[in-house]
Amino acid sequence: MAYADQQMSSNRIIAIVIVALIHVAIGYALVTGLAYSAIKKAVERVTTVDIEEPPPPPEDEPPPPEQPKEVAPPPPVAPPPPINIAPAPPPIQTQPTIPPPAPPVLRVPPPAPVAPPPPPPAPPPPPPPPAVAKPATVRGSPGSWLSDSDYRSSWINSEYSGTVSFALRVGANGQVESCNVTGGSAPQPLKDATCSLIQRRARFNPATDTTGAKVGSNYSNTVRWQIPE
Repeated sequence: MAYADQQMSSNRIIAIVIVALIHVAIGYALVTGLAYSAIKKAVERVTTVDIEEPPPPPEDEPPPPEQPKEVAPPPPVAPPPPINIAPAPPPIQTQPTIPPPAPPVLRVPPPAPVAPPPPPPAPPPPPPPPAVAKPATVRGSPGSWLSDSDYRSSWINSEYSGTVSFALRVGANGQVESCNVTGGSAPQPLKDATCSLIQRRARFNPATDTTGAKVGSNYSNTVRWQIPE
């Protein structure tokens, strides 16, 4: 369609130009005195020119309408399963069987123990010894209580020697009542022999109290055992 319109426009322009030229020629002929007949013939010839317009191009036929495509039917949709919205009933709680309480047991307390008889009253303590105003003194010399002849041959062979410390209990009569070894470096046989010999040989002047009466007292000393040469 655009091409045909363009071609018709150009033909019209050419016709207009030719007509303009004819008018110019006519004017010129009138000015120059050309014959009327010649002008008339020329005008007739020019005016009888047929301008053939090209036939319009055939219109484009519209495309045939598209046939609708066959659409496959949708697959059947299964209905959703029914939903049970009713809440489940709560579980039935069974109460445990409670056994009956056991009958109370009567416990008879055992008889109270018989209290022992009270102990007999303690004897009264002895009266305190009278205060010693003058201690006991040795009769003679303590060196006479032991001698070399008291050494046994077995003690000499075993080379027994050393010191023995002792404590004596002197009675009111001046005799030794008891002897206890309190220490020393001598072997045990020499310690035992010391107390035995002193109890037989030692004699004392008894101690006296403030009133001058004879009372018992204590005496302690140390002797040395030495192997005779």
